Amino acid sequence: MLFFSAFTLAQKARSSNKDGLSQHIKPAPESVFKSFREAGMKPVNRTLTKAEKEKVNKAFAHLTPLHQRILKQHLQSISFMDNMPNTALTSPVDTGSATKMFNITFRASLLDENISQWATWKENSCFKQEADSNYSVRVEGGNMDAIIYVLMHEATHIVDAVLDINPHPAEASAIVPPTQFTKDIWRMMNVPAEPYIDSLLEQTRFRSGKPLPISLAPEVYTRLAKSPFPSLYAMAAWFEDIAELTTIYHLTAKMNQPFYIVVTKNHVELARFEPMKNALVRQRLNQLATFYRP
Repeated sequence: MLFFSAFTLAQKARSSNKDGLSQHIKPAPESVFKSFREAGMKPVNRTLTKAEKEKVNKAFAHLTPLHQRILKQHLQSISFMDNMPNTALTSPVDTGSATKMFNITFRASLLDENISQWATWKENSCFKQEADSNYSVRVEGGNMDAIIYVLMHEATHIVDAVLDINPHPAEASAIVPPTQFTKDIWRMMNVPAEPYIDSLLEQTRFRSGKPLPISLAPEVYTRLAKSPFPSLYAMAAWFEDIAELTTIYHLTAKMNQPFYIVVTKNHVELARFEPMKNALVRQRLNQLATFYRP
């Protein structure tokens, strides 16, 4: 199974190769290159500079204790690629061992962006700008390297796959017993529980595959604030839900960074969505305690 991503207890960042991830940097598996070529892309491996490797190591040092333990045991390699269509891809690697192993491939240009820049780009992919509308959607996520956010998001997919935080059904439409994380939130892998199915939110990009007119953005975030989901991307499936919830919580609560979305028109604020101030989101945070046990 491939985990496609359209797109961190804080610790003092350490940068030695012994403790970091740079020793795992390798070209992506051929299966990853093949998947992008078949989609009409021309992916190219990127060799990182010393400074770029340092960013990767620092991002690893910001992960939770659980993320670091799981990656040390189950991360086969990480890769950086130019000309890939999405931000990152986590995929299983067949090593012939009984131990689950994974590769994470990142879009290399991510290393040139901070969290606010990258998250704003991702959020704007949900909307289409209308002529002379003067609407704007902006994410304030601080100035730390975007690789910190995206690495944690992708690493959470690996933790989930190893520990079964979510169910892992063979079919997306399968009805399976819930886990603590999915109970009363999700009915199926990519279908929210009935109380959280909203007609407008169902039309958003990560639910429907199509962007909405940006004039609908204020109402979109008003509706999202009435759900237990920390982002629009979290609504794509329960796998993205755990990755987004963990990452946004860690960024804000443990790293003291901001994370909120602002919609303006003619520079006047019309809506603001701040997931960690949402009562329905906060009710779920006790489920993240396992990530912080030493």
